[in-house]
Amino acid sequence: MAVDTMRWTGKTLELLDQRALPQKIEYLSCRTAADTARAIREMVVRGAPAIGCAAAFGIALESRRPGDLEAAFELLAHSRPTAVNLFWALERMRQALARGGASSLENEALAIYRDDLAVNRAIGAHGAELVPDRARIMTHCNAGALATAGHGTALGVVRSARDMGKSVSVVANETRPYLQGARLTAWEMVQERIPVTLVTDSMAGFLMSRGEVDLLIVGADRIAANGDVANKIGTYTLAVLAQRHGLPFYVAAPLSTFDPNIAQGDSIPIEERAADEVTGYRGSRWAPDGVAVRNPAFDITPAELVTGLITEVGVLRTPSRGGVAALLSRSRSGA
Repeated sequence: MAVDTMRWTGKTLELLDQRALPQKIEYLSCRTAADTARAIREMVVRGAPAIGCAAAFGIALESRRPGDLEAAFELLAHSRPTAVNLFWALERMRQALARGGASSLENEALAIYRDDLAVNRAIGAHGAELVPDRARIMTHCNAGALATAGHGTALGVVRSARDMGKSVSVVANETRPYLQGARLTAWEMVQERIPVTLVTDSMAGFLMSRGEVDLLIVGADRIAANGDVANKIGTYTLAVLAQRHGLPFYVAAPLSTFDPNIAQGDSIPIEERAADEVTGYRGSRWAPDGVAVRNPAFDITPAELVTGLITEVGVLRTPSRGGVAALLSRSRSGA
């Protein structure tokens, strides 16, 4: 993409303010860990891999300031609870601090960022092999360049398939209540000149029943040890519909999204966000005062509904506890 999700200047972290898209392209400058945590919490930056990268840079920023670096780790760890990449990146920064001291943290943050770019391209290459020519791919939320250091996970597969010479198009669910599909995925695809059709979330089953979708690819915020997937709210519904209509349902995610310490999906913490995201949008309110609201940001898709997990080391088909363990073991061994 011509527009970077984040830019490191050496003194500041500049984050593309995704709240303003697609109307405006604006960058917000972070100078401290507190600035970075606020940007994560307020959705300036979002998407599990991008959150991890931003948190790493937040620690690098704080390492140059006097004070308690441990407090910065804790502050960033509490910015959003579901995306495990955040905790993975912070642990990697802790290890760098233990090895090389505060002076090593900027280089480690840059390494995390560069690694994410390489990982996304590898995910794209593996996933593109699964995409037939002329495929109509439904996706949910935004798992593109905006959700990562670049290229993307689910949309990275789309980009890589296009780059292989395949004719592909995207059906983007709007993704209520925060409209990441309508605002971000649609914008990315328009920028890339990849054909995209925007639909409301409630139209997905109708389109599948009419044969207007060939496969589904989504991202993930955390994957449990048994292969259960936490992703943006509405993903579980799509997986059930895909099974009903005999469509492949793929999840594209880096190994940093796997959490072997979580046995199964119902143990993954689910973030509940503010009611005003549901009762209205950007200053407009359509719900009556006094109505009760639920706003879970994520849901859990059981492993048995997932056709395959697309990672940087390959595709795990019919995910299971043993398969996930073997995949992670393969990664640790460098195979």
